[in-house]
Amino acid sequence: MSDEDLSQNEPESGAGDEPERRAGDRRQGAGTPPDGIERRQWHDRRKLRAKEGRERYLDMVQKERSMLLDQGVMRSTEQLLDMAGAGGSSELEEEGVRDRATGDLLRAILPVQSWLPLSIHLIELREGVLRVAPLHELNDRQLQALMSTAQRSGLAVERIEVEVWDRAELLETLRSVHDLSADRCEKTLAQWLSDVDNGLLLNQFQRDMLAEALQVRASDIHLLQDNNADSPNWIKYRIDGDLVPMHLLPPEAMARLTTLLKRDAGLNFGDKTTPKDGRFGFSWQGRNIDVRVAAGPQAQEGEKLTLRMLDRASLKGFDELFRRHEDVGDYLAKLLSPDIKGGGGLILLSGPTGSGKTTTLYACVQQIDRRRRHVLTIEDPIEYELRYATQWQVRPGMKGGEFPDLIRAAMRHDPDYIIIGEMRDADTVETSLRAAESGHTVISTIHADTALQTFERLRSLMPHERERSSSYTLAQQVKCVLNQRLVRTLCQGCAHKDTASSYLDDHEIRELGIDAQAQIRRHNTSGCDLCNRTGVVGRTLLLDALMISLGPGQRNHVYEALMRNVNDIVHEEGVSVHTRREGLVDLVLSGLVDPKAALSHLED
Repeated sequence: MSDEDLSQNEPESGAGDEPERRAGDRRQGAGTPPDGIERRQWHDRRKLRAKEGRERYLDMVQKERSMLLDQGVMRSTEQLLDMAGAGGSSELEEEGVRDRATGDLLRAILPVQSWLPLSIHLIELREGVLRVAPLHELNDRQLQALMSTAQRSGLAVERIEVEVWDRAELLETLRSVHDLSADRCEKTLAQWLSDVDNGLLLNQFQRDMLAEALQVRASDIHLLQDNNADSPNWIKYRIDGDLVPMHLLPPEAMARLTTLLKRDAGLNFGDKTTPKDGRFGFSWQGRNIDVRVAAGPQAQEGEKLTLRMLDRASLKGFDELFRRHEDVGDYLAKLLSPDIKGGGGLILLSGPTGSGKTTTLYACVQQIDRRRRHVLTIEDPIEYELRYATQWQVRPGMKGGEFPDLIRAAMRHDPDYIIIGEMRDADTVETSLRAAESGHTVISTIHADTALQTFERLRSLMPHERERSSSYTLAQQVKCVLNQRLVRTLCQGCAHKDTASSYLDDHEIRELGIDAQAQIRRHNTSGCDLCNRTGVVGRTLLLDALMISLGPGQRNHVYEALMRNVNDIVHEEGVSVHTRREGLVDLVLSGLVDPKAALSHLED
């Protein structure tokens, strides 16, 4: 998920132009991020929290590193801290990314076409100086173009400093670090298709395809293999929520590629009729990438493969995730604090498929002090391995291997936090409520459209004969409900600046509740080199949040509202609400989202 801020001051919305608020829309004011002293205090708190996270596991990591060295495994302290979720590029504060960055971060921010053809190694950005090591001498035009691209990417580059490296050392570095393959994927594909029996070229194309997907920020790769001559065999990437057709293969070539992928994933590549799952890993830019493979039948004799790209470096840190929802992040941090041991409670993350619930779930786990508290996760499937946490894989169809069985078993292992991958049925809901009631903090996900609908969804899964008692337990134990969406963000290098009145109709301005003269940014359909001509770069979190800070003795009104009309919950004292509208207005005024796109996300 991308969540970038503009460097310029943000215009304020006119309070007098807000539409009349609907019942239950208890917003806490305009969602503009803090500025000036408040912004500095905000970043200081984030730096302190990141420092605490780093120091939390430092002694454990140092002992682990010594043991790994004895076993002949080389891991730096920074690598191990990053694997533990403490430190790393995701914890850099906003301004820090702009005036300093490591080589890996520069390669992630700058578009590959701006530096890969130059055969340069991006070393670092520090104090406005971008240091590079070129294989060939760069002329003034190339240096100026690189500086311009870096500045439009939001990096504070004042000048470029060229370092002279030993040619052999530089070539080795370029081979190991610049293993992007995105630039050569089409070339490798053409070579392989001219000699489809060449296994070496097939393996090279598979690796280039995976590297290309990572380079363009794809979350999934879809492969369709169909022997019907009229059915195209496309490889598609899911980028920022959209499927993008990338490579078209003949049926014979696609069959060979899917067979190779299934073999690497440990699947029976001769069986095309039974849905199955597997995974494999590969190394890219010095990072270990996991690929989860799901295979299923297609038409008569074809097959569909879906590859989920699991890159630990893409996981968002807690502060980065809640950058634009500071009070929600602070409230969650208190709930996850080790100082409230025994308080129990239920934290629910809801939203449609692909809304980033798992990312938020893992960010919450990384926020927990796993040195002092026992975290036990129950997942289907396990996506990322979490250091210092116990992770259990659900085994559907196996006796004792379902979600409810594992939740009951988990309570005998002295957990402080029980993380449940998804609430799918009545037994899972009932068992989760019992776990929360017994003093464990339970965090889980569920499919629902809004924060309030999450309650209705849970009640629909409760057994009819125990609906009242289960609803009472739910009202007593729920601490926070986060319903989330992912909204595509505008490319800050090419988005057009405008005023709301010049771009929106009067009724659209009233619907958003912003000032007619507010400065906004609108989508540039032509795009630029930074966004691959799409006008969009990444997605950001949009929350519909409901936080209940009432004590157990004050929650009877919440239970009564739950039984009477769930919409009445927002009227109760001690219940804080953040609406989706509030978040959209903030994103529009910050220039991150096109106002017309924001209107499509407003609640009906």
